[in-house]
Amino acid sequence: MDSWVNSAEILGSDLPLELSGTGNRRALLMDALREAVRSGRLAPGTRLPPYRSLAADLGLARNTVADAYAELVAEGWLAARQGSGTRVAERAAPVTPVHRPRTPERVARPVHDLVQGQPDPSVFPRTAWLASARRALTAAPDDAFGPGDPHGRPELRRALAGYLARVRGVRAAPDRIVLCSGAAHGLRLLAEVVGGPWAAEAYGLPFHRELLASHGVGTRPLGVDADGARVDGLTRRDRAVLLTPAHQFPTGGPLHPARRAAVVDWARSTGGLVVEDDYDGEFRYDRQPVGAVQGLDPEHVVLVGSVSKSLSPALRIGWMVLPQRLVAPVVAAKGEREPFSSATEQLTLADFIESGAYDRQVRRMRQRHRRRRDQLVAALHARAPHVRVTGIAAGLHAVVELPPGTERSAVRAAAWQGLAVEGLGDYLHPGAEHASRGPRASRAHRAGGADAPRAAGPADASLVPHRDGLVVGYATPAEPAYPEALEALCRSLPPAGPPATTPAPAPPPPPAAP
Repeated sequence: MDSWVNSAEILGSDLPLELSGTGNRRALLMDALREAVRSGRLAPGTRLPPYRSLAADLGLARNTVADAYAELVAEGWLAARQGSGTRVAERAAPVTPVHRPRTPERVARPVHDLVQGQPDPSVFPRTAWLASARRALTAAPDDAFGPGDPHGRPELRRALAGYLARVRGVRAAPDRIVLCSGAAHGLRLLAEVVGGPWAAEAYGLPFHRELLASHGVGTRPLGVDADGARVDGLTRRDRAVLLTPAHQFPTGGPLHPARRAAVVDWARSTGGLVVEDDYDGEFRYDRQPVGAVQGLDPEHVVLVGSVSKSLSPALRIGWMVLPQRLVAPVVAAKGEREPFSSATEQLTLADFIESGAYDRQVRRMRQRHRRRRDQLVAALHARAPHVRVTGIAAGLHAVVELPPGTERSAVRAAAWQGLAVEGLGDYLHPGAEHASRGPRASRAHRAGGADAPRAAGPADASLVPHRDGLVVGYATPAEPAYPEALEALCRSLPPAGPPATTPAPAPPPPPAAP
């Protein structure tokens, strides 16, 4: 018999059924139906067309299709019930799924998310925000619905001036505040106005370094230790320094008071600029928040902040508290019209602050994040007592310190557990990483251990001893998912190393020469 091909649309499935080859047509039809079930194209429960319709579509005799249906029912591939037609059996032969090559677009999303930097979106204060929006729109002046002012709405600048003075110790009048669409937007504007090069903490957000580089501003690393950034490494060539003084990101810990004074002295003596990223200054759990460095010298420090951690990154509202000499250049760089932050959302945030709702939200989030932090510490103490957790006094994340050489394997193990988490090495400045591998760094590390950078001179302030660890963000998961995320984290950690052994006694001294 000649080879032939035909097809029909299976009722309700839009699946073309192809018969090809030579031989008995009933056998060809049965093979085609079996393959459709095996491959998953015909799912269990799928209703097949009446045999008369399929016979007409395929150009087969009705008895041929009816016999094929009957035999497949007998084999268990199909099921037939009076008044329900013929369907793919619920317990048909095991289905082999269709395998398709994986592409980046098809990679499964992690089941659990402990990546730092984003609050749980489910806790956004919708009711209070809506109330503020209604009041703000009712009281809004007509000019709020015209072309935007690049300074930002005066209502929000006034509200921020009062709030930042009360909570963060900031010294600024409303005319020193320029609103932007977030901290990243503020850094872009400062890079354009100030120029480079900048110094930056050896551990920090790669995104910020890349953003500055895209605007022609190179960065060089300053070492980081338990007292924060090694500001003794600043030079007269540096036009600015980017710091996270309230809670060094991501290693944790505030900038030591002596170093706060030293960085301000550097700025005064060189004309440099301190750029203070205040990303989580309000979230301190074990004592009162550390005041902003800006309060020490408003003419040499820029405070950059936003509501991305306290409310939501979707609002796209941030601010810069600027020295007087930089206000006009920054506004000029921003442009004549405000193209970023919505005026209505600025008005809503102003009311949200003035009504006390923002204070209540920060207190609520502070309590929630502290509870999350305590759960993390307790889980690690119970399941992995051999690891150390640092940076837990503030912020939305902690660092889980790991044995040397285990960071990448722990990240891979977390991925196998369906957990998204980042290694501490992902945040290390490339310049610091290269310097730490050089001979000077190696000698300093061997001589002084982890404290060697603190004792090093200014020329060595970029050296950072290698540290293995995970940066664990505990703010993102929804409440019911958090315990499971912690379980996945604990399963991903390397086991405890072998117990320390007592060193062998030193050999006896050689006999004295005769």
